[in-house]
Amino acid sequence: MITIMARITARAGSEDELRQVLEHLLAPTRQEVGCVSYELFHNQDNPLEFVTVERWREQSAADAHLATQHVAAAIQRAGALMTAAPLIHRFQPVD
Repeated sequence: MITIMARITARAGSEDELRQVLEHLLAPTRQEVGCVSYELFHNQDNPLEFVTVERWREQSAADAHLATQHVAAAIQRAGALMTAAPLIHRFQPVD
């Protein structure tokens, strides 16, 4: 099991449009092989910040996710809406 957290920061004034882009990833990602869960959060203290929390059965499933058409389309649409590339952190459970 692998957990991935990505922090995505919108440019001021672009947060609603970025939210729509990110919301469009939810349904298709949740249908992917190896996806345990995929959630989107909006920071209530900073309206420019979003976080995705993804749980995958294995790293290969997470890697395959990045190669999907819906992720490629989201990256293309979101590029100009963000202040920088997402900060991505990968975690494994500690026994």
